[in-house]
Amino acid sequence: MLLIDAHLDLSMNAMEWNRDLRLSVPQIRNLEIGLSDKPDRGKGTVAFPELRAGNIGIAIGTLIARVKLPGQTLPGWASAEQAWAQIQGQLAWYKTMEAAGEICIIKNQQQLQQHLLNWTNDAIPQQQKPIGLCISLEGADALITPEHALALQQQGVIAIGPAHYGPGRYAHGTDASAHLHKNGKALLQLMEQNGIVLDITHLCDEALSDALSLFTGTLWASHHNCRALVPHNRQMSDAVIQEMIARNSVIGMAFDAWMMVPGWQRGTSTPQQMQCNLASIIPHIDHICQIAGNSLHVGIGSDLDGAFGNEQTPYDVHTIADLQQLNYLLKQKGYSNNDVENICHNNWLRMLQRVLPA
Repeated sequence: MLLIDAHLDLSMNAMEWNRDLRLSVPQIRNLEIGLSDKPDRGKGTVAFPELRAGNIGIAIGTLIARVKLPGQTLPGWASAEQAWAQIQGQLAWYKTMEAAGEICIIKNQQQLQQHLLNWTNDAIPQQQKPIGLCISLEGADALITPEHALALQQQGVIAIGPAHYGPGRYAHGTDASAHLHKNGKALLQLMEQNGIVLDITHLCDEALSDALSLFTGTLWASHHNCRALVPHNRQMSDAVIQEMIARNSVIGMAFDAWMMVPGWQRGTSTPQQMQCNLASIIPHIDHICQIAGNSLHVGIGSDLDGAFGNEQTPYDVHTIADLQQLNYLLKQKGYSNNDVENICHNNWLRMLQRVLPA
């Protein structure tokens, strides 16, 4: 089954974690033995060989660089200019990987269709196929001005999420609370006028409410699970799920264990203790499908390389290739082949065909 993953922090892993993603996951883990500068050293689950092994033919890769605001405890760059330079470096890495034949950056519908033809061509060995990649910006801190979003669009960025964790320069995110900032409103207006997708992921409730009332363009949620099942401000309420359905959008399921099962204690809980396996995502998928009455509004947005490793993933997800088990788990739940194809790739494919220029 072809899988599309709507959220991977590939360039962050390459540029800040210093991982060569052309190596396999076991090779990267071995190179990190004894390192402790990052919480997931020696525990990563994502690399190019495993993406190919899992038939993840298309992914949305992020750019991400936070700015550390005065009084804020979360880490970040000292200025927007430094954050901007950081995401430019991440873009350069994507382009370098494209030149090396590892990925294919998809900027329009023609490239998307050609990539699908190449990916499904059995005459090409799987290990030689470049992985299709669309690019998004997670958190808008790195935009020196709202107009810098247009420069990113020219460089291939198709979606922007204004917030990440905590207070932000354009909008507050997870575990913070504030209405959309003035420059955040200006950014949304510019995005709508120029066809840039709004990724609502991480927006705090107040900013999200503002964004949904102000922004009439295309939106999606790249990696978001259900608040009704795991209560937390990071999760999506049923009211927002209904709004996403009404606006013909898609919600990507995240495989960060604390977002999958209730009661997780960060730094203490383990997937085994919490009985968190891959099947734990099925209730979240089913919750959205039951609200919608169909399978057209949910997909994959794994975030499996988002600064955590297998200490915080389902215990049966050894690498990202194991997401292929979703095919069996969904059918076991009673989903039809058509439903499974929607969830695994067709819903995100429809969104990409909708937003990519001709």
